[in-house]
Amino acid sequence: SKYDLTYYLKGALAGGICCSITHGALTPVDVVKTRIQLDPVTYNKGLIGGFRQVIAAEGVGGLLTGLGPTVVGYFIQGWFKFGGVEFFKIQFATALGEEKTWDNKTSIYLASAAMAEFIADIFLCPLEATRIRLVSEPTFANGLAGGAKRLMAEEGIIKGFYSGFGPILLKQIPYTMAKFAVQGDAAERIAGSMGKELSELKGASKLGVSLSSGVIAGVAAAIISHPADTLLSKVNKAGAGGEGSIFTRLGRIAGEIGFMKLCTVGLGARCVMIGTLTAGQFLLFDVVMDVTGAEKFHFHAPASRK
Repeated sequence: SKYDLTYYLKGALAGGICCSITHGALTPVDVVKTRIQLDPVTYNKGLIGGFRQVIAAEGVGGLLTGLGPTVVGYFIQGWFKFGGVEFFKIQFATALGEEKTWDNKTSIYLASAAMAEFIADIFLCPLEATRIRLVSEPTFANGLAGGAKRLMAEEGIIKGFYSGFGPILLKQIPYTMAKFAVQGDAAERIAGSMGKELSELKGASKLGVSLSSGVIAGVAAAIISHPADTLLSKVNKAGAGGEGSIFTRLGRIAGEIGFMKLCTVGLGARCVMIGTLTAGQFLLFDVVMDVTGAEKFHFHAPASRK
């Protein structure tokens, strides 16, 4: 089979590269978004105004706060997420057979994405906790290694690195499920409107479908996962939610913010960020897969359905 260990490693590599590049490039947007979520009273002038506030207070370099953990963390996460989705959906397709796979392709996308994201988040969570602490407290440490070392020394592994594990799962799993399911469906529909199957697309048309379906998927995923993203940003701030278990602290934070603000504060910035990011990820993933010589797995309608 062409979908062997080498294929999965190529998929994982492509996922790591596409996630680290896109998240790293959007670090300035993420810095402003996180500041708006953590301190909406101060950062109350929208995305563009937030850029100006950060630059005025910290200089241009302030927009790159947390770049190190972002690049490293999302390479690791992308490795397990994209590689895992390819692995799980092919395993489902092999087990179910052609007819059932085609009938259940959306469910396969959803299940594959959920399982892959859970594994990826185990590795991402410590780096995301470090990134958020560096963004919320720019003087906390100088870079990834220093931030992680101080966080572990002061709060321990569980509280320091995994306080946000619950909300990161609540954010990332629905986000990734929506991202892959919506992108897969949108890509098939766009290709179908061109009179082709996804496997038949080449060159510019293939990359155009990756970009356009990625934007659609990114905006949908951003809206679905935004409340948990706000909670994650808050809970990793020193002292947030007071004492008690992670769920007790999350409950207090959610009560203080209110449902509407959880869903809307920073949403515009996040839709811009995630729409751009997701489009870039699917574009780069396809480019890297092509460069490595891997032929990406696609669902195919059975011959009896054509």
